Amino acid sequence: MHNELFKIGGLTFYTYGFMIAIGIGLGYVVAQKRGKKLGMNVEVFDSLAIWLFGFGILGSKILYWITIIDQIAMNPSILFNLMDGYVVYGGIIGGIIGGYLYCKKHNLNFLEYFDLLVPSVALAQAFGRIGCFFAGCCYGSVTDSPIGITFPANSLAPAGIPLIPTQLFSSVFDFILFFVLITFARKKKTNGEVASLYLVLYSIGRFIIEIFRGDLIRGSVGTLSTSQFISILVFIVGITLFTLCRKSNVK
Repeated sequence: MHNELFKIGGLTFYTYGFMIAIGIGLGYVVAQKRGKKLGMNVEVFDSLAIWLFGFGILGSKILYWITIIDQIAMNPSILFNLMDGYVVYGGIIGGIIGGYLYCKKHNLNFLEYFDLLVPSVALAQAFGRIGCFFAGCCYGSVTDSPIGITFPANSLAPAGIPLIPTQLFSSVFDFILFFVLITFARKKKTNGEVASLYLVLYSIGRFIIEIFRGDLIRGSVGTLSTSQFISILVFIVGITLFTLCRKSNVK
C-alpha cells in the first residue's frame, strides 16, 4: 500500500484523498447525466453539492466526537484535530440533513433529488473505501486465513499483523450497491424508493461488515459497535420511508 501518492515540494498528496476525490468527481458526473435524462434541474447541483459536502463533513466529525466523548473530556485538544477522525454514518446523516435544508430553501422535491443522488453516494463510498485500504484505516480483525493483509509500518493499521481487508469488502459491496440502485431507479414507482433501498441495503451490509472490523476506536453501544447500532436505526428508517412513499404515492 502506498498511502503517500506523490509530493510536490513540501506538499504531500495522499492516495486516500485522491480516491475520495475520484469518487466524488465520478459521482457528480453520474448524477449530472442521470439528472439531465430525467429532465431535472441540474443547474442547482454545484450549490447543492457544497451543502451536501459541508454538512457531510460536519456530521462525520460530530459523530466521531460522540464516539470518543470520554477521550475529549480528558483531552479537549482532540477537537482541533481536523486531519483524521471521521465517521461515514455521520457523513451520510449530515449530508441528508444538508440536502433536505437546501431543497426546502429552494422549493425542490427533496425525495426526488435524494433518489437521484444516492447511487452516486454509493459510488463515492466505493472509491473512498479503496482509499481507506491504502491508508490502513477501517481495518479488520486479526486473521490466519489466506485473505489476511499485512500493512506496513507507516499505515494507520497495526503493522506486521495479518488483518481482514474489511476496506475492500466495503468497497466491493458499495460498487454492487451502486449498480443495484441504478437498476432499481429505472423501475421505481414513487419518489423516495431508491433512497429507501439505499438506507436498507447499506445498513444491512454495514452491520455485517462491522462484525469483521478490528479498529475498536469507533466506539460501541452495549455489545454492538456504534455503526451496528446506527445500522439498526437506519434500517428501520429505510423500511418506514419506503412504506410511507408507497402509501402516499409521492411523485
